Amino acid sequence: RDVDDPRAPRARRRPARAARARQLRRRRLLALLAVGAVAIVVLVALGSSGSGGGGGGTASRADATRTVLVAHSAPPLPAPISGESAVAVRGGLLILGGLDSSGASASGVFRLDAASGRLTPAGSLSGPLHDAAAAMLPGHVLVFGGGTEASTDTVQELAAPGGAVAAGATAQLVGHLPTVRSDLSAVTVGGSAYLLGGYDGRAPIPTVLSTADGASFSQVATLPTPARYVAAAALGGRIYAFGGETASGAPTDAIREVDPRGGTARIVAHLPEPISHAAAVALGGSIYVLGGEAEGGPVDRVWRFDPGSHRVAPAGHLPLAVADGAAATVGDTAYLVGGEDSGGTALRTVVALRLRQVHATPSHPPAESAEKHPASAGPPPPFEGRLMIADRGNNRLLVVDAKKHVLWRFPSHAHHAPRGGFYFPDDAFFTHGGTQIITNEEQNERIVRLSFPAGKVLWSYGHPGVSGSEPGYLHEPDDAYLWRNGTISVADAQNCRILIISPRKKVLHELGSPSSCTHEPPRYLASPNGDTPLANGDILVSEVNGSYIDEVTPGGRLVWSVQLPIAYPSDPQQLGPDRYLVADYAEPGGIYEFNRQGRILWSYHPSSGNGMLNHPSLAERLPSGLIAVNDDYRHRVVIIDPHTKRIVWQYGRTDHAGRGPGLLNTPDGFDLLAPNGVTPTHPYTG
Repeated sequence: RDVDDPRAPRARRRPARAARARQLRRRRLLALLAVGAVAIVVLVALGSSGSGGGGGGTASRADATRTVLVAHSAPPLPAPISGESAVAVRGGLLILGGLDSSGASASGVFRLDAASGRLTPAGSLSGPLHDAAAAMLPGHVLVFGGGTEASTDTVQELAAPGGAVAAGATAQLVGHLPTVRSDLSAVTVGGSAYLLGGYDGRAPIPTVLSTADGASFSQVATLPTPARYVAAAALGGRIYAFGGETASGAPTDAIREVDPRGGTARIVAHLPEPISHAAAVALGGSIYVLGGEAEGGPVDRVWRFDPGSHRVAPAGHLPLAVADGAAATVGDTAYLVGGEDSGGTALRTVVALRLRQVHATPSHPPAESAEKHPASAGPPPPFEGRLMIADRGNNRLLVVDAKKHVLWRFPSHAHHAPRGGFYFPDDAFFTHGGTQIITNEEQNERIVRLSFPAGKVLWSYGHPGVSGSEPGYLHEPDDAYLWRNGTISVADAQNCRILIISPRKKVLHELGSPSSCTHEPPRYLASPNGDTPLANGDILVSEVNGSYIDEVTPGGRLVWSVQLPIAYPSDPQQLGPDRYLVADYAEPGGIYEFNRQGRILWSYHPSSGNGMLNHPSLAERLPSGLIAVNDDYRHRVVIIDPHTKRIVWQYGRTDHAGRGPGLLNTPDGFDLLAPNGVTPTHPYTG
């Protein structure tokens, strides 16, 4: 939820129909909570104790007890909320601002009574706000930063004499942060509030600030691995910051310890997985990290951190996967309120978490440590570097590593879609040594160049949602490539042509013509869907109608053409002097190596089983010698060993379309960025 883009007043653009449906049922935060709680109990062993002397006496099995964490689904909120702030007040929880079900910022302040579960109005902020941070200090609640259409540096105050905010109170401006700051966290230690993480519109903020009044600030420390969307909690006079989203857009697994007295901050441990958008609470001498985003979507996992040993252990699961919720501890109970689910939908949920002593029976074995252990020797990873996936059905780009960690997403909280939305990304390729991306939105009729990882639009061609053949228009653009001379080639499929476009958006060459979709290259092309740049400067073209592959010069001379015995050629690649690779976009589909005479030299085309491909759209040979394939309609990207003809790696769940962790929906393109910034599958591009 980047609030710094003036074009994007809402954190997420959801489908209009779903948004309208949610608007019909939203928002009465003044209503009472629904009665009755569905209790979902999660028991996880945290430690043990028993009777016996202090000199090491052994307790009997019957007397031994163990502390477990119990999570209950409490009565839900009357309306969804995410990106809000929460702080403990006398007898309950104060919920401030956030995003409603339509993605609009809210200004309301409400009190959740810990005893009765009732929600009552407690006042309002000075204006709508989300992704702020709140802290309770003696006599007042301070709200720091956040934003709506843009981040803010304001500090607001709600009077709270005796730890309670009077009904109807309106927050007053009391100061300004040293810089605008959204997506931050706040904790209270002693009589001061401490601010960690956050974003200034350009990068995560490393400074840890303290204040006692919201008007004056001092820097306490510099946070290692600066990040936004950090989960933070204080215990024993120290502050702990978990995970967060780094400058690259990827989450981190770092656990930092801040010593306010010593003015130091250091990394003391690592979470078992990189995570961001989580919440953290202190209970019973430990800190619990609740939910968050990992592997590209919200998770339900809970981790327990022991500040004494710096060890991390699994602590069970929440009743549901949630990210961007707000949490606080009231007495012996922690609350996780609202947040977002895997579809980006705001939630009404309230989860209450308590510690309980239970008998240590075999049915409750001790939890194993989740600390990292050295990996055992095994086969080398299928690729080195980062793999970008054009997840067409989800209207997004993902960047993952060989361990299937999601390192970057577009669009996302931090990287907003361009004007006209981001729809149907058919292919995407790294350019400029991995600092930019070019992608074609096939059914949005546009080519877009993005900075990476910032996700800013640098250049575009076409008109979103409007097809045409006139200058500046496209009709189902496919395979947009940036060449080293700065020009861009694209297969304008439904216009039956290949275009060469200058950086100034002038069409330099047109191969084929909208007037005829027949095979007579290069004058006419039969629905071209591939235009791969070759080492000699020529273009390798695939024509759908008739299953032809052609090599043509940018100036319009045919070098060779061959008809293949396959149904639907897609995105051919050159492997050697007279060896090429192409996908057969069919069901069942296949991948084929062939020469210029049309002879099939190698193939992979199982007709059934897990190995069968369903409309594979792109196949490329990786530096490892393995072949990566988009298996579009089985919702996965697979890597195949050409010798054994077996799938050795996969991202996405076979035949299961989805948006959550590890899922894809009709992936239609991919590209590999090596650690040295090289794009090994298309080395002759810009």
